[in-house]
Amino acid sequence: MTTKATSWWRGQIPTLVLTLIITALAVWAIVTGVGAASGLLPMNAMKVIVLVVVGFLAGLLGGLIGTGGCSVMLPIIHFWMGYPAAIAVGTTLFAVIFTAISGGYGHLVRRNVDTRAFLWLGGSGILGVLLGSWLFIFLSGQAKLLGLILGLIFLWPAIRMIYEGVIQRAMPKREGAAISGSGWAMAVFGFIVGIATGLAGLGGGYALVPGLIYFFGAPVYITMGTSLATMIPLAVVGGSIKLAQGFVDLATGLLLAAGTIIGAQVGAAIIKRFKPATLKLIFGLYFLYVAVKFITGFLGIQIW
Repeated sequence: MTTKATSWWRGQIPTLVLTLIITALAVWAIVTGVGAASGLLPMNAMKVIVLVVVGFLAGLLGGLIGTGGCSVMLPIIHFWMGYPAAIAVGTTLFAVIFTAISGGYGHLVRRNVDTRAFLWLGGSGILGVLLGSWLFIFLSGQAKLLGLILGLIFLWPAIRMIYEGVIQRAMPKREGAAISGSGWAMAVFGFIVGIATGLAGLGGGYALVPGLIYFFGAPVYITMGTSLATMIPLAVVGGSIKLAQGFVDLATGLLLAAGTIIGAQVGAAIIKRFKPATLKLIFGLYFLYVAVKFITGFLGIQIW
């Protein structure tokens, strides 16, 4: 028992170091005002706490059911914290850089990553992110249209989670340590996910995980690891572009990132205590609500 506890703490050292670095950068950004987006309420102690908690919940969800944190963070900071849609998109994608690095590292050391699939998905995904980021420039000034696109994209994880929570109840169990399928098919899939990442700011896990399992017959553990590893280049490129374009509130992104990293580790540690199907149903209904809220906003109908 003592040996296992010691090994677990040693495994958390990289996460702890990364969290401390991010926290220090967040404090620096708050004090100096570097990278602050215009039109936002000033940062105070309560806002700091709320952002870290939001990040923690997003990371916890990711650790429990393998989805990205953007799907949780983006609607919360947009609808209930007053961040403009364009800033919410850029800031949450920037935060996912650190989440993906933290989660991807854990799977890399455990060899839960299919290198071939990662190269095809990540390489084509970067090209998709570049295209999506270019399209985002034209949509950033059209809040309603951007909201409609976000709403339509949110429908996918909503339908997927409700289906898995009510009907399927579990992912298909497949064995093996590799993902089969054509490299070019993976490239097309990665390119599409990359476009959505650059356009909507969602990390990609919501599409990569079910796509690799259902389209390519991938084993679950390899899917989780490969998905997180693929999200690293997509988030780094997309988040960096959003930062350069001025669509990131730096302090907010760093605080969210610190919370997600801690939440992901907690989620991974307690995953066996929860029924994934029940969690998927709950969050599937939440994402459906978010999708409807975005879409009705485009139609001029505001729902709470």
